[in-house]
Amino acid sequence: MKNSPLHKFFVSALKDIYYAENAIIEALEKMQEAATTDELKDAFEDHQLQTQKHVKRLEKVFKLIDEEPEKKECKAIKGIIEEGEEVIKSTEEGSATRDAALIMAAQKVEHYEIATYGGLAQLAITMGHDKAADLLEKTLQEEEDTDYLLTEIAETSINFDAEQED
Repeated sequence: MKNSPLHKFFVSALKDIYYAENAIIEALEKMQEAATTDELKDAFEDHQLQTQKHVKRLEKVFKLIDEEPEKKECKAIKGIIEEGEEVIKSTEEGSATRDAALIMAAQKVEHYEIATYGGLAQLAITMGHDKAADLLEKTLQEEEDTDYLLTEIAETSINFDAEQED
């Protein structure tokens, strides 16, 4: 099983998201500092703490499948994070427009994570790694919840405030 192409792909994808989650922790700190509203700052802080738990959970998944936790550079998340940094540079500090842009940047990260964790959970189920699948599905649910929360923050105030700016 360990030498099967599917297992090797699964481990490679785990290493990729392990790198991504560690990079996201740093990115969330920058996004929190750049955010204008307390609500968004708090959401980024909460998600940073949650992401630290995701890293620990991934380490458990590696252990369950008898692999060492290892990072493999994730070009996708690097690009998404760079785009988020560009959003900060290209929007006015203290503006609702910046917060709207930060939410969109954060949701791009969430959607990447949702796609990755959804795929990993299904692969874990297919290969009979039921405990690993449970952990991956728990993270998937948390990523979906974060995406929903970001949408709610945008729709209840920030997007309207941004629309009113000159």
